[in-house]
Amino acid sequence: MKRGKFRWNSWDLLSKLADVPHEIVQWTKEKTSTLLYESAQLDHIEGIRLPQETVEELRSRLSIAHSTATVPLTSPQANTALLDRIRSTTTFHNRNNVTRTQAYLNMYRQHPELHWSLLAHMVSRNGGWNMTDLKGELLPHLLNTSQQEHLFAFLERANALIFQDAYPQLLLYEASLHAGKPLFHYLHHFNVSALMQPVWEQFWERRNSALLTMALIVNEQNYIEQRVVQHPIFRKTVLDTFFFGAQSLLQLNQVVLPYMDIGKLRMAGLILENFSRLEERIEVGKKLYAILFGIPVVTEGALQFASTIHHTGSRADYWPHLFAPIRQGPPVPRGQLKEWLDGCSLRPGASPLYSPRLRDVWRDRPLAAAEAGDWYQPSKREESLAYLTSVEPPFSFEMTHEYCFGLNKIELAVLAGDLLP
Repeated sequence: MKRGKFRWNSWDLLSKLADVPHEIVQWTKEKTSTLLYESAQLDHIEGIRLPQETVEELRSRLSIAHSTATVPLTSPQANTALLDRIRSTTTFHNRNNVTRTQAYLNMYRQHPELHWSLLAHMVSRNGGWNMTDLKGELLPHLLNTSQQEHLFAFLERANALIFQDAYPQLLLYEASLHAGKPLFHYLHHFNVSALMQPVWEQFWERRNSALLTMALIVNEQNYIEQRVVQHPIFRKTVLDTFFFGAQSLLQLNQVVLPYMDIGKLRMAGLILENFSRLEERIEVGKKLYAILFGIPVVTEGALQFASTIHHTGSRADYWPHLFAPIRQGPPVPRGQLKEWLDGCSLRPGASPLYSPRLRDVWRDRPLAAAEAGDWYQPSKREESLAYLTSVEPPFSFEMTHEYCFGLNKIELAVLAGDLLP
């Protein structure tokens, strides 16, 4: 029987709750299977190594940069054509989540030493899925139009600001390769933090991808801390609201990394418990990096997925058996909802969950200028360097069934909410 045939009532809810013990048993079996799979990867996990002497060298470079910052230096005239090209290219690719996500992947394909670019591509896919979820099958039953708009503005601002700050750095590295010499003295023209010039100069000489990646994680999360996370408007409309407090229910705190393994799509990833905490965002970023580049099956499988499945913002990109980018029928009105899910599958007769493409539900919007200022100051040097450490992937990295469990929780919340007047 197709969903929408009868009203979801209190008896149906009790029936749904009665299924919970069976679902817990099934989840336990799947979790056991996941643990066995993860155990099989132990011999291949490498972790991300960052020698202490590498960090000491950066400490010295930052100290020298600070001591010479007030000394007038003669420098060649700025290459205005190069700077203008970087600005225009960044603006062109920063139109929306889909364009910036593809730009990250293209950069990694050309320069695979830029680990951060592939990590940013995968995390940016999550940002796009979160954006389209707001107009998809389930969340519109939990969030009103105003809440959807506020949450999209928050996600888009963070996504776009990180790109605006990081992508010129990647383009300047590419220009340096073409020129055969480092051009990182131009970074200040793009209002890039003073932390990053010594980092890029050290990377140019040493090609240590781990140092660069972790420094970019630290930089970008600090970059959005005051501009987005602590911004009074976003605190009032998003972060301090009840619906964001229920982010685990909305699955906003899950970051999944789809990857192919022997023809099967799996999902690695982590759960971010508290987005508001800068330290947690940085540490989760490092752990995601360790999963993506420290577990060979994930590294190879994620790149295969990214290279073959174009990002549209729809969750049908990775699970077309469960999601559809085009609605299979008219929206089901409140009061006529029925169950969709049986674990990671659709119930018999249920239509796929609507998960739209980004372009179909959110228009491009101009990016307002970023607030001025540099988060990094010499007084924050040691605090910043403390994040630059070797990192091991977590043993529990497989998220496939955890994601399904979360999706079922959203369904239950939507169906329970349908009882409300």
